[in-house]
Amino acid sequence: MNGLSAHQLQFIFGLLGNIISFLVFLAPMPTFWTIYKKKTSEGFQSIPYVVALMSAMLLLYYATLKTDAYLLISINSFGCVIEVIYIALYLFYAPKKQKIFTLKLFIIFNLGCSGVMVGGTMVFLHGMKRTNAVGWICAAFNLSVFASPLSIMKRVIRTKSVEYMPFSLSFFLTLSATMWFFYGFFIKDLFIALPNVVGFLLGMVQMIMYMIYKDRKGKVEEKLEEGAKFWEEDDQNLSIVKTQRETKEINMAETNHYTIHE
Repeated sequence: MNGLSAHQLQFIFGLLGNIISFLVFLAPMPTFWTIYKKKTSEGFQSIPYVVALMSAMLLLYYATLKTDAYLLISINSFGCVIEVIYIALYLFYAPKKQKIFTLKLFIIFNLGCSGVMVGGTMVFLHGMKRTNAVGWICAAFNLSVFASPLSIMKRVIRTKSVEYMPFSLSFFLTLSATMWFFYGFFIKDLFIALPNVVGFLLGMVQMIMYMIYKDRKGKVEEKLEEGAKFWEEDDQNLSIVKTQRETKEINMAETNHYTIHE
């Protein structure tokens, strides 16, 4: 990329970031195909989609306050639309309890908190103060979003299983964080670059953990195998006892037979 200007580099990384983030936004499609086939969203959580919508809404608002941030506007507009579709599908197939819980989350965070933030910054802040305030809010929220996989990483360490941490998702999230970091770096935007440094580091840790634990059997799997082995041995013992009992009964019958004839 020798000879490319900063403007060209920011466009390249922003475009790559759009493409990868587009794929990440489509990652839950298999989940919703499963929900559609089962006709229920029971057993699945709505929190990730509510949080993703909140993140896309905040970044979209931030992008509208900046100049020439059309690459941020494009991907986060798509993100808002697709996450609303996910939430709508989830609500349509959700049991009553989960439906009420999801609606509360949506109203509190996506409508309430977002409305207060937008309204507050529009009324009380102007110019660069408003842009910087919204930027800090976006950075803080996205840092918390990037930190959310820590609970999954803890679970991987505890169970010695990577069942709930697929490598492909960790890889694409890390790649996305890398693209958006360089985009933020070349447009000199700390609020975009900083959270993606954390996202990149956590993504690398997740992939390293995957490589460490991928060939190990989780504790749950080991217990299941032990249980299956126990029952198999128990069945074998019962079969031996049954055979011995049947043999004993045959011998007794033969003895009685001979006794009667004598």
